[in-house]
Amino acid sequence: MTARDRTREPETPVAASGQDPASETPVAASGQGRTPEGRSGTPMLDVRDLRVTYRNGERAVPAVRGVSFTLDRGQTLGVAGESGSGKSTMALGLLRLLAPSAQVSGEVLFEGEDLLTTRWARLRAVRWSAASVVFQGAMSALNPVRTIGEQICEPILLHEKVGQRAARRRAAELLDSVGVPSRRSGSYPHEFSGGQRQRIMIAMSLACRPDLIIADEPTTALDVMVQAQVLELLGELVRESGIGVIMISHDLSVLSHMCERLAVMYAGRIAEIGPSRQLIAEPRHPYTRALGRAFPTIGDPASRLAPAGLPGDPPTPPELARLSEGRGCAFEPRCSEAVAACRTETVELWPSGPRREAACLRVLEGSGT
Repeated sequence: MTARDRTREPETPVAASGQDPASETPVAASGQGRTPEGRSGTPMLDVRDLRVTYRNGERAVPAVRGVSFTLDRGQTLGVAGESGSGKSTMALGLLRLLAPSAQVSGEVLFEGEDLLTTRWARLRAVRWSAASVVFQGAMSALNPVRTIGEQICEPILLHEKVGQRAARRRAAELLDSVGVPSRRSGSYPHEFSGGQRQRIMIAMSLACRPDLIIADEPTTALDVMVQAQVLELLGELVRESGIGVIMISHDLSVLSHMCERLAVMYAGRIAEIGPSRQLIAEPRHPYTRALGRAFPTIGDPASRLAPAGLPGDPPTPPELARLSEGRGCAFEPRCSEAVAACRTETVELWPSGPRREAACLRVLEGSGT
């Protein structure tokens, strides 16, 4: 299965809320939501009240519960959180790359066009050409029986009006740009190391010169040295091309090193969002502080000695369903700073500083420092 296969729509598309799959006619999307940081101008990407729910028989399991954010052209946003926090589901939901059992609602305005209600034919044109994905686990994303050159050429031939020779030339340039010798374009995925395969995935994501790249855990299962090389490569390419990037990871220290802005997710919602340096130096949400203590900070040897770990477990699916229907903070059972109101009051993202927001009642009271 190739990366392109991963983006192919189901035979019977499960439409986002507000779309008629039979007619493929865009209609009004539901859930206006709000843009958290109130940036001026029109952002390249404007996500409003994104929600993803999976159906399990008669039970609805919420995975993403009202996420809103913006991304400008050339900006980098890191999305952090524990496993199961909804960060990858949120990211893949932007391009409707989730399983048919996922029900997606809200608005994903990309260059002013709502990707959740657009027709499948139009969405196929957007994928890879305007917005592409670096999937988690390159070995499973790459087709084992096709050469890497063929796989890089595929989106070029699909989306650009060029011939085989021009596509092969572009593929060779891309391989060289990511540090993989172009002479190896005739090799197969299993003939490369994990770091090289991840570089190849980055080359594929750049094949059609997109405006947006979604990097879903791009350094998973790589050793520390290779992680650093892949991240540095991605950073250089972004700086040179001005591409907007959404990078998903569970590691705050990696994201803070790579991204201008950070969003921390917990139980399907954004717990805190803001400029990376400020968020790491002075986290407002208790969960952000706990997550930061779980990983050493790049360039700070003393952070290796800090206590790590967070007591308790994230909410179960039934608990998430209850929280989605009513009030209360999902982090309250694990929070050392919780008060009685955290179990009963509606918790939203509130301003916590310049271009910063945190979903914590203590922040609203002025105590979240």
